[in-house]
Amino acid sequence: MASDTHAHHGQHDDHHGDVGPHSSMREYVIGFVLSVILTAIPFWLVMANVIQDRTTAILVLGGFAIVQVLVHMVYFLHMNGKVEGGWTMLSTMFTVVFVAIAIAGTLWVMFHMNANMMPSHGEHQQQPAAAHQHHTQ
Repeated sequence: MASDTHAHHGQHDDHHGDVGPHSSMREYVIGFVLSVILTAIPFWLVMANVIQDRTTAILVLGGFAIVQVLVHMVYFLHMNGKVEGGWTMLSTMFTVVFVAIAIAGTLWVMFHMNANMMPSHGEHQQQPAAAHQHHTQ
């Protein structure tokens, strides 16, 4: 029997050295409550028309969205500096920086494209109207 017990422990994989995500129900509940709060507050801000200025509203709602993404990453995806030797967090930070640069670059190009693509386009539309008025007088 002693050899049978020893053989059983030899076949069992011990994961005591694992640094993987070990979650508890408490962490999931905290994440869920934070997610509900971070959804309810922006919903109320929009529905009650609390913020009148559109730019301020976009910045505030964007801030809530970023915080909610972070809550999901920490409480549901279990991303921190310890998991997989920090590579998960490092790759996530790289992805976030890459996406931010791509979005900022796209917005910059689209914003300046109208102004810089054909700068004399607006003048051509106004000149015929001015010439037409000059000929009729």
